[in-house]
Amino acid sequence: MSKPSAPVESYAELLKQGNLVVFPTETVYGLGASAWNPAAVQLIFNTKGRPADNPLIVHISSIDMVKQFTDHVSGRARVLMQKFWPGPLTLVFKKKARVLDAVTSGLDTVALRMPDHPLALSLIEHAGPLVAPSANKSGRPSPTRPEHVYSDFGNRIPLLDGGNCDIGLESTVLDLSVNPPVILRPGFITASAIEDACGFRPEVFSPKETDSPFQPKSPGMKYTHYAPKAGIRWLSEKDITLLNRQSDNSRTLLILHEADIPLEEPLRGLRITHFKGDYRRFARELYDCFRKADIDEHREIIIEPFSTELMQQDELIGALHNRISRAVSK
Repeated sequence: MSKPSAPVESYAELLKQGNLVVFPTETVYGLGASAWNPAAVQLIFNTKGRPADNPLIVHISSIDMVKQFTDHVSGRARVLMQKFWPGPLTLVFKKKARVLDAVTSGLDTVALRMPDHPLALSLIEHAGPLVAPSANKSGRPSPTRPEHVYSDFGNRIPLLDGGNCDIGLESTVLDLSVNPPVILRPGFITASAIEDACGFRPEVFSPKETDSPFQPKSPGMKYTHYAPKAGIRWLSEKDITLLNRQSDNSRTLLILHEADIPLEEPLRGLRITHFKGDYRRFARELYDCFRKADIDEHREIIIEPFSTELMQQDELIGALHNRISRAVSK
């Protein structure tokens, strides 16, 4: 982890004054603002170009802070907080009336999480609860390294440098405001892990035709997200044929994770990234792959699809599938 160039307290003071600060978490870098400052919250939407109906997640540094935002904490919620906080699990509760509508996009629910990063926790302890979507332009790949933030915003926003993020995918979001609870966004904390902790297995939200249009309760549910400038698609048999026939594949990135694709030699400039079954590394480096593809001016990114069997064996693969599907070119 990098050492901050200034004391955490100085970044906290900027937040108290209504400014934005980028800070690290174990998942991705967050664009932080005071959860109680309406102007600062609005500045996040303006800076990111974020749709107003896309709610924000409130980041806290202690379980005691939960009571500032909700009166509806069940025994199940307490078990989950004790088990997974700090960590990459966001919980959605019925909110208190004092919670800003801008934070919740006018919904009667609020999303809370306690990040598992010492700099994030220290910053929140000094500044108070923070809303913090990913620190990128809306729709772009989430930032997992400081240079990703600089790529989107330059030096315009103070950045608390914590080095590279450990997980690389946004937190799991579990809606506890409904019964039975539902995973709104899959992530590192899986349905199986939740079941092991408190005896119930939540379903993962899947939008149906009848659900559109709908008001999302969580980031990552409605809009195209995580997408680089390069077009993204899942690998098909047709792609393999085309790659073998084309005289120049230098503007294509092929991402593999399991299969050895039967490509003929020479590969004609094709860039291949192969994760060889290491799905933790795949998750950690996914967005960096997307951003590097843009730096290298790749026209397209073709990704080996995940089989149903694989996703059943490892639920993290389901989270990867979710993020890539959200980025696939429409």
